Amino acid sequence: MEKEISLEEVKKFWPQSAPNINKIKKYVEKYKNEKIVIKCGGNVLIDPKLFSIFIEDVVILNKLGLTTIIVHGGGPRIQSKLDKLNLQSTFIKGLRVTDKKIIKVVEDVLIEFNKEIVLALNKKSCKSVSINTKNKNVIDVTPEKKELGYVGIPKNINIEIINEIIDKNEIPVLAPMGLDNESKPYNINADIAAGAIAKSLKSRRLLLMTNVEGVYDKNKKLLPELSVNQAIQMMKDEVVVGGMIPKISTCIDAIKNGVRGVVIIDGRKPHSILNEIFSDLGAGTLIR
Repeated sequence: MEKEISLEEVKKFWPQSAPNINKIKKYVEKYKNEKIVIKCGGNVLIDPKLFSIFIEDVVILNKLGLTTIIVHGGGPRIQSKLDKLNLQSTFIKGLRVTDKKIIKVVEDVLIEFNKEIVLALNKKSCKSVSINTKNKNVIDVTPEKKELGYVGIPKNINIEIINEIIDKNEIPVLAPMGLDNESKPYNINADIAAGAIAKSLKSRRLLLMTNVEGVYDKNKKLLPELSVNQAIQMMKDEVVVGGMIPKISTCIDAIKNGVRGVVIIDGRKPHSILNEIFSDLGAGTLIR
C-alpha cells in the first residue's frame, strides 16, 4: 500500500458484522509486510452467498494493502461432476483415490473454478492471476502413494512466479494441482498444497477455511488454540480423523517450517477471514 488509507475511506467498505473498525490500524501494521495464505474450501465453494462474502473479504484485505495468496479446493464440485458422470471414487485417510478418468474431471473442474475466482476478484477491481496446471504451473509433484493414483505431494514450489505477481500488487489464485517430471497433472489435497505454498513463502499466517468451527477435543469442545505437541498427540489418540488428518498434518508441517501461525476457520460463518485477521479473539483454532 503506497499511501495509508484513512478510517473514513475504510468505513465505506467495512462490513457491519466485521470486527471493530477502530482497531484496524493495529492489525494492518502487524501484517503489512507479511504474506497471508488463504485456503478456501467447504461450503464457500458451493454456496453463492458465502462465495460472495469470501471475495469481499479478499478485496478488503487488498484495499488495506495486505498481501494475500489464495489456494482453493474443489471437493464438493468434483464430487458433483463425478456423480453426474457416474464415476465412483473412494478415499484413503481423507485423500481421494484418483485414476486416469478421475484426474481429467478433477483438472477440468479445478481450472474452471480457478478462473471463476479470478473473474470475481477482477470484477471488483482487485487484479488477480490464475495459476493452474495449464497456466503458470508452480508446483512440481511426486506421486503420494501408488494406491492413490494421480495424487501428488508438492516437491518444489516456483515462488519466483508467485512473487512476481505479488510485486505487481496482484493476487495469485492457485488450483491445488501440480505436474510430475513428465508434465502429467496430479491432484493435491488443497490443505497440503496451501501448506506447501505457505512454507515456501514463509508466510505469517495460513488460514484453512473449512466446514467446521475449528478443532474439537475428545468431548467435542472447540479448542481456540493448540500447540504442535498437542496436535500430534490428538492424531495419535485418534481424536483427529478423516479429512481433518491432512489439515492437522499440514498445520504441524507449516509451523515446523517457518509459518508463524496456522488457523483452521469456519468458512460457513460470514467474514470469518476478517474476524481472524482483525481481532485478538480470532475465528476457529490457532495452531502455533
